[in-house]
Amino acid sequence: MSITFSELALGEPLQRALRDRDYSTPSPIQEQTIPHVLEGHDVMGCAQTGTGKTAAFALPVLEHLTKHQKSRKPKSPRVLVIAPTRELAIQIHDSFGAYGTHLRHQSTVIFGGVGQNPQVQAIRRGPEVLVATPGRLLDLIGQGHISLRELEIFVIDEADRMLDMGFIHDVKKIIAELPKNRQSLFFSATMPPSIIELAGTILKNPKHVEVTPPATTVEKINQSLCHVAGSDKRDLLTHCLEENTEGLALVFTGMKHVANRIAEHLNKIGIPAAAIHGNKSQSARVRALDDFRSGRIRVLVATDIAARGIDVKGVDLVVNFDLPNEPDSYVHRIGRTARAGAEGKAISFCDEQSNGLLSQIEKNIRIKIPVNRDQPFHREPRHEERNATPPRGGQGGGRGRGGNQRGRSGGGQGGGNRRRNGGGGGNRRSSGSRSHSSAS
Repeated sequence: MSITFSELALGEPLQRALRDRDYSTPSPIQEQTIPHVLEGHDVMGCAQTGTGKTAAFALPVLEHLTKHQKSRKPKSPRVLVIAPTRELAIQIHDSFGAYGTHLRHQSTVIFGGVGQNPQVQAIRRGPEVLVATPGRLLDLIGQGHISLRELEIFVIDEADRMLDMGFIHDVKKIIAELPKNRQSLFFSATMPPSIIELAGTILKNPKHVEVTPPATTVEKINQSLCHVAGSDKRDLLTHCLEENTEGLALVFTGMKHVANRIAEHLNKIGIPAAAIHGNKSQSARVRALDDFRSGRIRVLVATDIAARGIDVKGVDLVVNFDLPNEPDSYVHRIGRTARAGAEGKAISFCDEQSNGLLSQIEKNIRIKIPVNRDQPFHREPRHEERNATPPRGGQGGGRGRGGNQRGRSGGGQGGGNRRRNGGGGGNRRSSGSRSHSSAS
């Protein structure tokens, strides 16, 4: 039988903040992690995305600061949280603010892509909690604006994504700046050998918390696969959005220019949409996310920059317009739906270039994704396509990661407005109430 938040050793100000949000029952990662952190242990936590990892460390960290009050010192945070993307860093900072509503502690967030002066001024005011992306953190440490000598708790979130994005050297430089006498918390959605090796350099006799096997997918996500010609993918996306009208939809592409073209196309046909990727300015990314959260736009088209760190309620549908190059990214992408106990749907498109990627994904998640043969653009893959090796560095013979590949766009062009008549395949789910009992 699950315990309630009231049974955890969290003080009344935090309990009140949880009640304000109607959070009564901790998720498994929260139930298992919070007591270890409160007892001062290092923690190595593995849980799939959307299971509430942020609250699992934010709540006990705030409780620690409450029980061990100290005067704030300029430039010297007591808690450091590093995250791989601006969006995730902002989300974590917002969570500290929400859970600390009835506390006096201060937090601030720093990230690149914007001017540093406001961030420097905020650090000079001496926030206890600093949330940062690695690059900007190292820049400000190098300029003498941040000292980690007073640090008591170090948290690394989404460690596997940190390595995927090439931050391993930055992370090691940050670790070298940390005091030896500290508590360290290490969270990752997957645990490949490289992550376990990195954790070994950070943690001392950690408590291991693993609420699901690595690379498993959320049980409440209704997954389906659509085999489709690359030239028909855009029309298939329109069909899927018309068949699934409940809630918000998040569409993932492999390339930035494809994301832009899809968003432009959807707006032209009357489906409010915006694109978000690394070439967008920070203000444009924030505006797109705010419009998505508020429902001013129904569809957000994104590259993998949005696969983690976007915690938006009401995402009922995730569409993989392009399959991800990294098998683990599939788990993180579809984990944007079915969050906090809700249900969701994930539809993945597989064109003639992508069967090798599909094989790697299915091997990684240890299931065969059900094929929807009733959708009007179904294309049965040929034998040589099924056995094809995925191209190095991206789909369609491109190269590099992060959406900068050149080559076939996978349907952003050439499809025109051609439509075919055919059966549904929408399997539209009736709207139901969502659970808000767990903290996110």
